[in-house]
Amino acid sequence: MNFNQAVEIYKKNPVSETLNEVTDKLLDEMTLKEKVRLMQGHAMGVTIKNTLTKGRYYNGEAYPAGGCKRLGIPPVLFTDGPRGIVMGKCTCFPVSMLRGAAFDDELEYEIGKVFAKEASALGANLYAGVCINLLRNPMWGRAQETYGEDPFLLGKMGVALTKAMQESGIIACPKHYALNSIEDLRFKVDAKADERTLHEVYLPHFKKCIDAGAMSIMGAYNKVNGTYCCESKELLTDILRDKWGFEGFTLSDFFYGIYDAVRSVKSGMDMEMPYYFRYAVLNYKLKKGELTEEDINLSVRRILKALIKTLPNYKKQPKSVIFSKEHTALARKTAGKGTVLLKNNNKILPVSNGKKIAVVGRYANKVNVGDHGSSNVYSPYTVTAYEGLRNRFGENNVTVYNGCDTQKATEAVENSEYIIACVGSDWLQEGEFLVNLGNVKKKPKGSGGDRADLRIPSEDVELIKALSKTGKKLIVNIMGGSAYVIKEWTDLADAILFSFYSGLEGGNALADIISGDVNPGGKLPFTIAYNDTDYPDFLHIADKEREIDYGYYHGYTLFDKKNIEPQYPFGFGLSYTDFELSDCKAEKDDKKITVDVTVKNIGTVCGDEVVQVYVSSKNTEKDRPVKLLKGFKRVTVESGKSENIGIEIPVDEIRFYDPEKGDWETDKEYTVLVGTNSRNAKPVCNIDFGV
Repeated sequence: MNFNQAVEIYKKNPVSETLNEVTDKLLDEMTLKEKVRLMQGHAMGVTIKNTLTKGRYYNGEAYPAGGCKRLGIPPVLFTDGPRGIVMGKCTCFPVSMLRGAAFDDELEYEIGKVFAKEASALGANLYAGVCINLLRNPMWGRAQETYGEDPFLLGKMGVALTKAMQESGIIACPKHYALNSIEDLRFKVDAKADERTLHEVYLPHFKKCIDAGAMSIMGAYNKVNGTYCCESKELLTDILRDKWGFEGFTLSDFFYGIYDAVRSVKSGMDMEMPYYFRYAVLNYKLKKGELTEEDINLSVRRILKALIKTLPNYKKQPKSVIFSKEHTALARKTAGKGTVLLKNNNKILPVSNGKKIAVVGRYANKVNVGDHGSSNVYSPYTVTAYEGLRNRFGENNVTVYNGCDTQKATEAVENSEYIIACVGSDWLQEGEFLVNLGNVKKKPKGSGGDRADLRIPSEDVELIKALSKTGKKLIVNIMGGSAYVIKEWTDLADAILFSFYSGLEGGNALADIISGDVNPGGKLPFTIAYNDTDYPDFLHIADKEREIDYGYYHGYTLFDKKNIEPQYPFGFGLSYTDFELSDCKAEKDDKKITVDVTVKNIGTVCGDEVVQVYVSSKNTEKDRPVKLLKGFKRVTVESGKSENIGIEIPVDEIRFYDPEKGDWETDKEYTVLVGTNSRNAKPVCNIDFGV
């Protein structure tokens, strides 16, 4: 039997029994050397070609792994993400954090379909852009690559992207499994977490993606409870396979994910990427008897299953789909949906036509789409803030000063009524840190990685202070991957927008918001604190410690537990209109809780609201969070109109993990709360399970 024959048999009867049968028959046809090759990355030739002939190093073309020409088994063809396809010159979407702020999993599914088309057009069949690591502390340099601080939000968005990929015949690869949320020390840090914290906080979003059909998963660099993730039997076998029933394959994070080949294989790590480095010794270890052919068969069987199950849905797309008008339009729409309006004193926004606007700051007319590491997308163009505003308001009405010199900025805004100050971070202050490779003790300035400070740069603050004295209407536009501590200057601004890294159409999307063509409806996917110390502890490269306790509480659950007042709570975001929630009710059956809410637009313009449902256990005998997000829905409501929405919460969502039983339990009674952020959610009713 060859691969095509196996696929045809499975397509006629796509059930588990058939998949197991054809996989085993195909496995029997393979030689031991062919099996070993299936577990190895083979990207060296691609890397050399891209470096020498195209001036690009990372993932310029799909990275191949595995494959067997004799039996027609296709290689795994890897492309990275998560703000688009990193190969070629594809559409750079806003970063995942902005998409998390959109609170719209249906939109994320639509984005995933675009990613799948562009990946297919360039020949990839595995997408490693389902980044669902939890934002524990905003210091984390790669926070922009994930969706926020809440496991439920991560799960919803990750599932949407996973389904879009798998349905398109692209193997979805959630990453980085697990507890990966420190960048500079990613090769060395040991994240400690107890069993309950693992299952309730750091792993449930991964399980959701597995349940949604993901057929691969990428291990992380860091250690968890003393063991490297790519060598952890607890993570790769005990939890992933035995508890969750995962049938796909695992692959390592690149270059430094694996240290001991035998230990990794026996723990459940199926494929080394992007080259075979540690796994170059597999044939030798087999001869020595340190590995058996059955060890190899376990991994190969999982790889074959993923290929047979997923690739029948693969449809090669023409290259004309890449960077199409439909795709760039969706990127612009997404940027508008995810932009968060934090402040709008006296409703100075939106700005009407004909007004004089000055765009100033270090990012006023500078391309700033995020990290320059493995997530970088090389789009043919990017619209800056100034260019977008000039496009919308006219060249004669918009001036620009790209810098932080307060005197020059003050002179530049002299003839304007409105000032838009573009501040925050770029790839030099946060992102992937490629310098240290686990050995450098001190971090070079401006080399990406974890943030050095939770505040925006001091030059930006001085700029805001100077501009606030001009008497002009000051709008601050924050660019960055996650939360900042901004209390020192928020009173100086008339309006504040958080636009994250908003992709190739970000400037046009900003103009859409400023002009009112788009009504902002984004919500914070994280908590903005008054003080740095309100967040959990963090480790930097200069710290002597290499172990850190990842406790149960972080984000809004920590603020609730300690009764800390945030400056802006999780889920917060303003609009150009006002909404009213009414007729909130909840009822349950054996499988779900159904929450019904009426959303009325009591303002003057059409807008979007995100209804958020939180659930609170009334169990006082065990440690329980004050409340947890368990449902949300984004809805568009016309002025003066109402929309009735229903949100379903599976009973499984409200269970807690019991380490003694190694299983989940339902508490006797819960309170359902409904609101538009984590702080204004009001109790609707109590739900009794009579346990």
